[in-house]
Amino acid sequence: MAKKLLLLDVDCGVDDAQAIMMALAAPNVQILGITCTHGNTAIENVCKNVLRVLQVCNRMEIPVYRGAGTPFLGENLHDAAYHGTDGLGDVPDCNAPGLEHIQAEHAVNAMIRIVNEHIGEVCLVAVGPLTNVALAVKMDPTFPSKLKGLYIMGGNMEARGNVTVCGEFNFVVDPEAVSIVLSHYTCPTYIATWEYCLRNLLTWEFFKKWTSQNTEKAEFMKKITAVTTEYTKTEEGSSQLHFGQGFVSCDSYAVAAVIDESVVTEHAQYGVSVELHGKMTRGMMVLDTLDLLKLKHKVTVFLKCDMEKYKQLLINALK
Repeated sequence: MAKKLLLLDVDCGVDDAQAIMMALAAPNVQILGITCTHGNTAIENVCKNVLRVLQVCNRMEIPVYRGAGTPFLGENLHDAAYHGTDGLGDVPDCNAPGLEHIQAEHAVNAMIRIVNEHIGEVCLVAVGPLTNVALAVKMDPTFPSKLKGLYIMGGNMEARGNVTVCGEFNFVVDPEAVSIVLSHYTCPTYIATWEYCLRNLLTWEFFKKWTSQNTEKAEFMKKITAVTTEYTKTEEGSSQLHFGQGFVSCDSYAVAAVIDESVVTEHAQYGVSVELHGKMTRGMMVLDTLDLLKLKHKVTVFLKCDMEKYKQLLINALK
């Protein structure tokens, strides 16, 4: 059976690392490249972090590309309290690969080239701000039509925010990019929202078991998640993130769905937009459940997850 061809677009923080490792461990997946965008940390850190993940997984042959370092408008917004300043828990690594391993080709150019080499076969999995994804369609309007599918981690269904009152981080960081993507990508589009992640959280007991596997990967994960786990248990972290009672690896939910579509046990299709102007609501995903916007393209929004299958994909990632 032919392997699923993936492009991963990441802003490599802790959950991106988990998602990348999940994809690397899947025998039915071939990662054609990893493109980096700003988000959880500065773009230089994102590039370094992806290389660190590939090194611990012995997969340095996968090409990594540097992409957008800033959003379309406004300033960068980093979530240092959750991911650490460097995005991977501020854990020193004297053996980390240098930036000379990053490809010279820009991430957006690489996206377009790789998809043109495999028309109709590539799934683009975007688990950070959508700046690179928006730039790709601006540079090549035919790009979306050449994708097999687009998987996004981001947005929200019920106006539940995690960085603003009504906004999820990936959408809030670059709402203009989100608007471009949602209005220009007419390929099959799938979204793992913030609420989907919260509804399908795992126990901290599972997390402890998961990171206690006797492997180099598990030891790496235990180190880079130390800041994250402590923050989520604080009053501030629990209140802001809503999951003090459980472990959530947001980006992994999108990757799990592309690895095994049966992981998603319930979904719905809606027209989707994003709020750009509201002082309190900028970056909020607009879910048109009444079809009042009459949008031709409907996206698939994930609702329920097969937790046993999802847990097994996570466990495999650290074996």
